[in-house]
Amino acid sequence: MKNIFKNKNIAVIGLLILFLSITLLFSCHNHDHSDPNHSHDDHGHTHDTHSDHENHSDHEHNEHTDEKTVILNKAQYLNAEIDTGWFAIKNLSDVVNASGYTELNPQNKAAVSMPLNGIIKTIKVIEGQYVKKGQEIATMQSLEYSNMLLEKAKLNEELVLSNASIPFLQQEYERQVQLGEDGATSIQNLQKSNADLQIELAKVESVKSQISILEQTIGMFNANGIDLPVIAPISGYITHVDINIGSAVETNRTLFSIVNNNKMHVDLLVYENDLAKIKVGQRVRFNLSDRPGIEVGGKIFNIGKSFENNTKSVAVHADIDKGNKNLIPGMYVNALIDIGSNKVQALPIDAIVEAEGRHFVFVSVSESPNSTHDGNDQVKRNGESVFLRLEVKTGASQLGFTEITMVDEIEDGNRIVTSGAYYLQSHLQKSEGAGGHGHAH
Repeated sequence: MKNIFKNKNIAVIGLLILFLSITLLFSCHNHDHSDPNHSHDDHGHTHDTHSDHENHSDHEHNEHTDEKTVILNKAQYLNAEIDTGWFAIKNLSDVVNASGYTELNPQNKAAVSMPLNGIIKTIKVIEGQYVKKGQEIATMQSLEYSNMLLEKAKLNEELVLSNASIPFLQQEYERQVQLGEDGATSIQNLQKSNADLQIELAKVESVKSQISILEQTIGMFNANGIDLPVIAPISGYITHVDINIGSAVETNRTLFSIVNNNKMHVDLLVYENDLAKIKVGQRVRFNLSDRPGIEVGGKIFNIGKSFENNTKSVAVHADIDKGNKNLIPGMYVNALIDIGSNKVQALPIDAIVEAEGRHFVFVSVSESPNSTHDGNDQVKRNGESVFLRLEVKTGASQLGFTEITMVDEIEDGNRIVTSGAYYLQSHLQKSEGAGGHGHAH
């Protein structure tokens, strides 16, 4: 009986051990199965992070809602005639406004005429042609010139005769002096002999003087025979031809006009209330009425001392910087005279567009692995040109430039669109109206 009880206890213990083993096994299996749930939780965390990233992107987008992108294909880019650049540093506030005209110094203008009457035989230049100082530009024939040559020949003949007479008269005078000392001649004969000698000597000097004057006049023409050359007195461009073959030439009539535009300056009118601000040496910036957007520089070299044409304005003269060609006298200019040094960053007016009551500029986006630059520093992706619109604040405007303060920062490597901005804005508005995203098709 005792053994039976003992065997039952052993069986119970075995069952307990078996139950515990099964429980432990089940528990381990259940724990292994829970790992994927844990992994899933991690994935869910990753998903939440992604959502946070999207929210962060949305937040960044909201901060730059005006940074709109325009993409042009190659044909559109070429059609837009886009040019890029950077800020220019300008003085747009500490200035005096003035207007005036381009002008030449008197020594850089020539009215070609002849001191003799005659007839034009040949003309060797046309209007607009460049000539050098001393160049023959026409020839003429003149009866007066022929008479001058004849007169010179007669004077030379008289000079030869007078020079031949002087030794004889000199000997006669000396003989009369000797006779006078011997009492063999009268005082009257001595005085007459001396007078004849002095008259001939004076005649020689007079003829020499006349010949010299004629030679100077004749030498002005450097003639070859009877044809008189018309010579350019300065280097420059022929601006006017007022003769034809066979035209009668009258004394001091203007035959040609020549100007040398390399010494151009501007004459500006400054009103009385601004006159005290103007000083010699101040810089001048101006543009021409027929060349908007092109700025020319210069420096004041003279300030007038009287009012011009019964007005309360004084003429201020400024040299034009070297290298500015193709200017002609009389061109109207709008000018700024720099009287201070308050310089700001500025852009051409054409670089700025207005939309929704605000002002913007376009920039080419910074370089990326899939982008390349063309010769104009314009960024392209897969054959397309990419631009970003950024908001700016504008200030003073002068001579085609406007002061600019950036609201949105420009990244390094970007270039500002200085020409073609309105084309980009037009494409942007068109794409937005069609529900697009600024990708111009």
